[in-house]
Amino acid sequence: MKIAYTIAPGRGETNVLLADTAKALAADGLHLCGTVQTDTECADKAKCDMDVHILPDGPVIRISQDLGSASRGCRLNPEALEQAVQITREQLDQGADLVVVNKFGKHEADGRGFREVIGEALSRDIPVLVGINRMNVDAFQDFCGAAAQELDPTVDALTTWAKSNLAAQKA
Repeated sequence: MKIAYTIAPGRGETNVLLADTAKALAADGLHLCGTVQTDTECADKAKCDMDVHILPDGPVIRISQDLGSASRGCRLNPEALEQAVQITREQLDQGADLVVVNKFGKHEADGRGFREVIGEALSRDIPVLVGINRMNVDAFQDFCGAAAQELDPTVDALTTWAKSNLAAQKA
């Protein structure tokens, strides 16, 4: 299996890292599939809006929902997430050099979300790069076992891993 993950240290940094990595890899001619996330701070709200960009060419889907200023629960809109998963699945059927998943989160830990897309890509021998937070590392490792490689949270480390897996695949 060709699967790697990264954990950037600060809030929202993994999103920026994966987006920058996807941009660099696309500029090098790789055909990407998956999602990158953008968080937009809102002056009138305490929490940001979360959008995922479906690679390679969109659409952009808002995956957060406004539950009000007093809410404490998860703001993820599960229907929007599943819409992003379905579009990504369709993109995967068109072929890809690499699958990028912005986050292995609670839904994936619970057996939903992008979990099947990750498994399908791996079954097709397509490398997968995943963003993750510390809360879900154990669930992620339970999902993929010792096969996953942790990468330093730098664009260079992520692009080097992706390109080396593609080179090995073509050899």
